[in-house]
Amino acid sequence: MTTYGGRRAQGERDAITVEIGYALCSGVFAAAVLFGAVAGPAYLFGLSGGVLVRAGAVLAVVVFFVRVGSVLLRFGRGGQPSQPGRTSPDS
Repeated sequence: MTTYGGRRAQGERDAITVEIGYALCSGVFAAAVLFGAVAGPAYLFGLSGGVLVRAGAVLAVVVFFVRVGSVLLRFGRGGQPSQPGRTSPDS
């Protein structure tokens, strides 16, 4: 992804910025959904004790970091297609 002299082109920098933003947003969304699924019953039914809330928070943090890491690692390996929905000429 580097050009002559080790500098990145503007398009490459923009792609990295967009990918980081996508990773963070999708990680927050996945963590919020998981937290709501695990801790939601405690709030909904007024259960005492924070076991579900703490478990939901821990799982949400883990899912956030796993999601962000997997998106950024996939981008770093070049797993993104250059032209989505198009096939190569030899297929």
